[in-house]
Amino acid sequence: MTPLERHVREAFAAAFGGAPDCIARAPGRVNLIGEHTDYNDGFVLPAAIGVETLVAARRRPDRQVNILAADMDGARTSFDLDQPILPDPSHSWSNYLRGMLFAMQAGGSELCGADVAVAGSIPRGSGLSSSASFCVATGSAFNALAGLGLSATAIARLAQAAECDFVGMRCGIMDQLASACGQEGHALLIDCRTLACEPVAMPQDLAIVIVQSGIVRGLVHGAYNERRAQCEQAAQTLGVAALRDADMAMLKAAKERLDPLCFARARHVITENDRTLAAGKALNAGDLAALGRLMAQSHASMRDDFAITLPPIDRLVELLQDAIGEKGGARMTGGGFGGAVVALMQSDRVGAVIDSVNAGYRTPNGDRPTIMIEQASAGVSLLA
Repeated sequence: MTPLERHVREAFAAAFGGAPDCIARAPGRVNLIGEHTDYNDGFVLPAAIGVETLVAARRRPDRQVNILAADMDGARTSFDLDQPILPDPSHSWSNYLRGMLFAMQAGGSELCGADVAVAGSIPRGSGLSSSASFCVATGSAFNALAGLGLSATAIARLAQAAECDFVGMRCGIMDQLASACGQEGHALLIDCRTLACEPVAMPQDLAIVIVQSGIVRGLVHGAYNERRAQCEQAAQTLGVAALRDADMAMLKAAKERLDPLCFARARHVITENDRTLAAGKALNAGDLAALGRLMAQSHASMRDDFAITLPPIDRLVELLQDAIGEKGGARMTGGGFGGAVVALMQSDRVGAVIDSVNAGYRTPNGDRPTIMIEQASAGVSLLA
């Protein structure tokens, strides 16, 4: 039993007495390449990682849902499934769970009341999808409690709806699919239009290093939704259903009809789709030099065309790339405006790279950054 599982079990027992009927675990994810392409029906290349959210739940005979946040000094909130499920501004952490149950009911699922305890190891606001992990774990727990028979992909789609329609974060499907469908030892090349997930084996000597910038994101209140609107406007001007259907020739031909910002946003998405497909081939072939070049191009595009990086993160990426050398690369990962940087390198370079980061980067608070050494992990599951 992991320390996190012990923590959530003990918290559940203290709050509700006895043991939960089930514990669902859903991992966070790191996106290796393919940023802001998912809601444009494009391609992404994430991997599920070891940090996770656990949702311990026990069925109740009534329709009440009681929630305990084991990581937030035992904060608690409740609601009734027979009443409209609404956001709770005084317990905003619970809105992902509320939103997931809202989406499940809207999708026709017959839910049961439950006592629930939640705990996790994903740093919030880090760009590693703590919110998607929370929604997917919630969906898996209630799927088990109510015997709904939902597939992992169905749970992922409901989790996306929860974030879009309830929380107000108009995200794509990548985070939820990676958390739900991840495979140990593999990245997932996801077609965000068809939801097809192609496993891409990670070379055995490849290390995933994630460096937290210390700059906490706030996507709902940031410019994420604005970027999505700009992409949609560009697609409409180009006469395509989504930017996935456009190419650079189409974009250049329409330049005079496009707002300059929309042109730049579309250029990022179109070129990022091409880079993501190329990165999947490079990763599959173990070509770390090509992969590193693609990651560098991706970061430059996020910085210059999509305008979602920040100067401290740009410097962190440059520091990592210099330390890694030619075999591997680094880029910001996640929606932007803070969060984490992901770096891929040969395992024997990890120690030297970490030393370089600790010597050359400090968070806004003046601290050394949190550095995570991860590997591709399995997706959502129920603990025995």
